[in-house]
Amino acid sequence: MEENEKQQRAAVHHPGYPLGQLARAFATALSHEDADTRRRAEERVRRWQGVLAGLDDRTLTVGSRTPVAGLPAWVTLEVMRGGFATGAARAGGPLEPDEVEAARRAGVAAERGALFAYHLTEAGLAELDALLESRCYEVRVPEEAALLTVAWLVRSGDRLGALRLLEVLEPFADRLRFTPRPSPHPAPDAGSACRRTVGETRQAVAGRRPNRAVEAMNEALAVWNPFADELLQHWWETTESGRVLARIPGPDWLRRGTAFLRRYERLAAIHTHCAKPHRPKENLAILRVALEEVVAGRSLDTRRRGLLQYAVDSMLRRRGLPGSLEHTALRDRQAADAARPTHHALAQLMVRRLSALPQQQGVPRIEPLIAPVTDQEQNDTGLPAGTAVPAPIRRVVERALSAPIGTLIERGVVPSGEVLAELVPQLVASTTASPYPDPALRALTAANYRAYRNRRSLLLHNLERQVRVEELPWIQAVAAHRHVTDSTRTNSRSALRQLGGWPCRASPPHSCPTRSSANWARSPAVPAWTSRSWRSWPRTSSWGRSPPSTSKPRRSPAPSSVGRSTSATTTSTTQRSWRWTTPHRTAASAPVPQPPSPNCATHVPARRRAGRRLPTAW
Repeated sequence: MEENEKQQRAAVHHPGYPLGQLARAFATALSHEDADTRRRAEERVRRWQGVLAGLDDRTLTVGSRTPVAGLPAWVTLEVMRGGFATGAARAGGPLEPDEVEAARRAGVAAERGALFAYHLTEAGLAELDALLESRCYEVRVPEEAALLTVAWLVRSGDRLGALRLLEVLEPFADRLRFTPRPSPHPAPDAGSACRRTVGETRQAVAGRRPNRAVEAMNEALAVWNPFADELLQHWWETTESGRVLARIPGPDWLRRGTAFLRRYERLAAIHTHCAKPHRPKENLAILRVALEEVVAGRSLDTRRRGLLQYAVDSMLRRRGLPGSLEHTALRDRQAADAARPTHHALAQLMVRRLSALPQQQGVPRIEPLIAPVTDQEQNDTGLPAGTAVPAPIRRVVERALSAPIGTLIERGVVPSGEVLAELVPQLVASTTASPYPDPALRALTAANYRAYRNRRSLLLHNLERQVRVEELPWIQAVAAHRHVTDSTRTNSRSALRQLGGWPCRASPPHSCPTRSSANWARSPAVPAWTSRSWRSWPRTSSWGRSPPSTSKPRRSPAPSSVGRSTSATTTSTTQRSWRWTTPHRTAASAPVPQPPSPNCATHVPARRRAGRRLPTAW
């Protein structure tokens, strides 16, 4: 028994996985071509080094609900891939700029312990009360809602609950941040959701790199084509009866040729996207090399003279002589194409627009962000006024829209059931907070739940579970002020039905992922049957309902399809794949259901369903 325990302990603390992740991050930090990727990899290297240091000095216990020595389970930890804690708390670290400003304004030392004590004074509680009323605050980590909860308890008269909560928080007041971040705008409506915050959308748009093919095309149209025309015109001065160099070049021609060669060197050093002018077999390269020979005083051999004649003839035959109507019309169209703003330039304009908005929430109106370029922006950026935002960039910016989920589905911001599952926690936050009668407390608990859902799961052993939202001390402190009524239950059921109907109303219909059901099961206001009893229901089709039963359903025997045509066999197979029976309803007494439409959200072919259970949402 002791030997088994030693082996398990060695397996738990084996550093192989963290070492592998550290090696991958280190290789990326050294070799990746993108600077931002290298910077993120360096940050991962630092964090994995913290994991290995904690495993080495035994300050980290892998597999426990409290992996960091000295920190309780409710503290939000910095967790790496695989569920390994680094030993740092997300609410810790150096003081943020707003904390430094708050300490300066309050006249106390720039320390978290001093700020904690200040917010327990009358002046500090008054500031917290003002934040509660205005709702102009952000809660990124659940701990940042703690002192706001204390202020609400004091205001509501529950001083005993406030003192009990302070006894829990006080040992960590010098290390963790318990105050929210001030925001210039109030928190968004609890009934709205956004796929990405403004800050996340801005980073996604800013990450768009210039298209190398488009950059090379614009460079060729705006720089090298006009240069080739001028060089062709220069050689045309030596022609007579269509033969190049029939006339002997004079000193002025040679002087202008030298200027052309110097100009080419400057253009080649600046414009490096287009490689076509430098290829030896291209017409521009042939004209340039021949000019270098003539300017240097060397005569052209027969081969070089033939190449020069062929290049001049082909350029004239294809586009005409520079300055002609046909040639001028072509170059004007190409110049207009090259002058069009690129997607990269318009993406930078979207970054400017998004930078002026609150970064930790969505926007209620997306139209001002995707409007055409204005006159003021033309003066600032040089982009032509009236230029429309292209669809690829517009789709990314629309992800910051904060609106009811039904509106997001209608506008195509939610394209699949998986994306819908990502938005469910935002909707569950308002449902979880609905039993609190006070509006300020309701908004605070909703913000706390949204921050709680951003916690990363720990690697746990021995069937231990992750920390739940009701285990947070400040949520326990206001539990007595929570009242679940028939109205809140009705609203929860209505929201649940609405959530189940959204995938079916989408075009095309979406399946409802299991993760959506799991999020709703965490909501205390949702009926109990949504969290546990549904696991024992029999698997039935969407049109054939069966009473709940704990027994495993069985399929009815498949009828023989010998002697039927191919189409008949296919139809029979489709019907058999959807004929399920239970102990409460036999195949003989149950009506034979019709096969569902392929567009139905619950339809899955039998070949996909073979060998695995149906999704729990069915």
